[in-house]
Amino acid sequence: MKTFFPSESCKETHLNALNPQSWLQVERGKLSKVSPHSPSSLESLIKVPDPPILPFFKPVDYVEVLAQIHKELESCPSHERSSLYLLQFQVFKGLGDLKLMRRSLRSAWLKSITVHERLVFGAWLKYEKRGEELISDLLSSCGKCAKEFGLIDIGSELPSVANDNSVANAAMMNHNTYLSESVTFRIGDEKVICDRQKMAALSPPFQSMLNGCFLESLSDNIDLSKNDISPAGMRVISEFSKTGTLPEKLPTDLLLEIMVFSNKFCCENLKDSCDRKLATLVLSRNDAIEFLEYALDENCPILASSCLQVFLQELPECLHDERVVDILTSVNRLHRSIMVGGASFSLYCLLSQVAMDLDPGSDKSALFLEQLVDSTENTRQKMIAYHMLGCVRLLKKEYNEAERFFKAAVNEGHVYSVVGLARLGRINGKKRESYEKLNSVISDYTPLGWMYQERSLYCDTDDEKRWEDLEKATGLDPTLTYPYMYRAASLMKRQNVEESMGEINKILGFKLAVECLELRFCFFLVLEDYRSAICDVQAILTICPDYRMFEGRVPASQFQTLVREHVPSWTTADCWLQLYDRWSAVDDIGSLSVIYQMLESEAAKGVLYFRQSLLLLRLNCPEAAMRSLQLARQHASSEHERLVYEGWILYDTGHCDEGLTKAEESISLSRSFEAFFLKAYALADSSQDPTCSSTVVSLLQDALKCPSDRLRKGQALNNLGSVYVDSGKLDLAADCYINALKIRHTRAHQGLARVHYLKNEKAAAYEEMTKLIEKARNNASAYEKRSEYCEREQTKIDLEMVTRLDPLRVYPYRYRAAVLMDNHKEKEAIAELSRAIAFKADLHLLHLRAAFHEHIGDVSGAMRDCRAALSFDPNHQEMLELRNRVNSQEP
Repeated sequence: MKTFFPSESCKETHLNALNPQSWLQVERGKLSKVSPHSPSSLESLIKVPDPPILPFFKPVDYVEVLAQIHKELESCPSHERSSLYLLQFQVFKGLGDLKLMRRSLRSAWLKSITVHERLVFGAWLKYEKRGEELISDLLSSCGKCAKEFGLIDIGSELPSVANDNSVANAAMMNHNTYLSESVTFRIGDEKVICDRQKMAALSPPFQSMLNGCFLESLSDNIDLSKNDISPAGMRVISEFSKTGTLPEKLPTDLLLEIMVFSNKFCCENLKDSCDRKLATLVLSRNDAIEFLEYALDENCPILASSCLQVFLQELPECLHDERVVDILTSVNRLHRSIMVGGASFSLYCLLSQVAMDLDPGSDKSALFLEQLVDSTENTRQKMIAYHMLGCVRLLKKEYNEAERFFKAAVNEGHVYSVVGLARLGRINGKKRESYEKLNSVISDYTPLGWMYQERSLYCDTDDEKRWEDLEKATGLDPTLTYPYMYRAASLMKRQNVEESMGEINKILGFKLAVECLELRFCFFLVLEDYRSAICDVQAILTICPDYRMFEGRVPASQFQTLVREHVPSWTTADCWLQLYDRWSAVDDIGSLSVIYQMLESEAAKGVLYFRQSLLLLRLNCPEAAMRSLQLARQHASSEHERLVYEGWILYDTGHCDEGLTKAEESISLSRSFEAFFLKAYALADSSQDPTCSSTVVSLLQDALKCPSDRLRKGQALNNLGSVYVDSGKLDLAADCYINALKIRHTRAHQGLARVHYLKNEKAAAYEEMTKLIEKARNNASAYEKRSEYCEREQTKIDLEMVTRLDPLRVYPYRYRAAVLMDNHKEKEAIAELSRAIAFKADLHLLHLRAAFHEHIGDVSGAMRDCRAALSFDPNHQEMLELRNRVNSQEP
């Protein structure tokens, strides 16, 4: 989904398909020497694809939408809550916040009223957590059960059919003394004798047949040969009429036969019993496929839901089974109701997402989305479904259908869908109309970065205008990668190397986007800087091992092999020296590259994968970091080392106490640096006892006595210094930081600056942070910290630098807004926060803006921000207090 609209040539699998002309000689497996100014090499390498059309719900004002959802959650009936949390999930998905997405899904699951909702949302959470089976196993080894989303006993959850005594009573009332007490049903050559009144009590049709005005009522012998029931089946039905229960063991075919008969003759209790018994027989996907069609045809909700549960528990694998896809995409509205009750929209949201994750351009994605559209019940659901289906139709080059659904989404109020209409306009040769569409959107709504980014695509004949639009896009949303990539590529084609590299490095300084790394890799190839090129491609492979470059045509691993032949090999000693240099310079991408190279030859892979995971966490790549941690565990050289990595896996997934247990198990086997370090880390995080700092100090000191390399000892000294500072032991803290700096742990400058500041040595603190700024490759955080140790004017300068280096850091916006508020510039203060909120969904920004709105008497604005912020954290105490205060002021 990261590159949602790859080119048609993505299906090519060979490197030759790239046709990169003279710069790449595949046959020899070598890169040729090419002049950096070669037009052919530039044109073949430096291509920036159009920004993807994201198939997500992207409201123009996400704050307003979140606030409205929260308002509805406060007062809606309980049965509506799960669907509101699903909508909240869709908003967070559009914002790209995985943690909040999962929390909304969990809330939907917890607030589900029906078994069908629990079934869908439980399966969805299980799907979102796929690959985390190891964590469940580790929790089990610590005595904690983690299997929350197991199978549901649907039969016990759905109510039984109430016994309808009216039929029995009618039978008694109409019982004529001249009718015999028994009746014989003839089926072929066999006869089954039944109790007339017991059979009559099974259903209204039998009551009419046996006690009514039909000819059969006067007969003791009734022919049922043409009603698709066997003598064996009729004997079971006769017994059921007397006992109200089915035999414990019945052949499946006979049970199905009885179910069909009971449905035909409206025997609700019998049918319910068959439904429940058949549901217990659904043990595999093949069972579910076989039974589901019967269940839908015969209106058996328990059996149908049980079959669905099997499919959902096997996501995504079961969507590779065309039989499953055929069943789930061919159902009508009635069948959906039988299978999943009122949770149809939720079900097909899940199935559509899974199908699109597998292949957004597949027929199955379109089919599931058609079901989603047919399941919509309100405007917001229609926006989501129409837009997603429009995206898939466009990808499939079904342009008329794509236009129809994008228009429908826009008509429902989803402004972002105009992007799809604009792209279709360009495809149809109506670029000017596309440009005007975006003009209209920009004039009708508060402009957002994506609007100017999209409009820039239709300015091909006016490069200056296109550049201007992209500058506006970056100003409104500096997280958009396309404007940086376009500007960098344009500058490189003009042979303005320094500015080009500066432009691409801007975005990579705060957002590790693999498409930006790929573009920079191409720049380095053109410049014949193969050492830097291999650094970037190895970083790409660390983050996404299966990444394919050049619009999906070429495996990145193949480029790594080719480029490596042009780079002198490093010995193990060289690698460690390079790693120290890059680690000390806070060059995380460079460090990733060195570790990648070491992993190809080093025997002790466990510790290297562990270091890799630390870097990936620092670079905000949590999924890749977890993968590296699991590889570290897999390659651990000893039992005690494996326990440490298991402890970190548990700690990083929020299971702090269990991580502590693993550390203690490791220490019991062997006293190691990493085990003591983990125990200190986990204890400091989990203990509520303020006196535990002495224990943490002792553990870190124990760690420092154990063998380890300087990289980790520097980190331990830095952490020890922090504990000493928190305990007021400033001299001991200073000693730790100085010792860490002696072994080139550059980040210790920040701790030492804090010590100087607490000793009232503000100038020394400022100087210490300046040293960090001079040494560190990525130093936005250093500028932010230094801003605390200088006068107001210099503080403003430092924080402006922070925003330039990393616009995602929240503190500078809050500081500037607070200064403006102090100077009674309320509108400017709110505008400063709004500028950041537009592209950075953050509780603290919303909290401050809500307080500002309250201060100037804008009660509705304050309440909107409070509600939106509480969507991020419903239990945030300060937000709750502010909300209650503002609520009392609402008219």
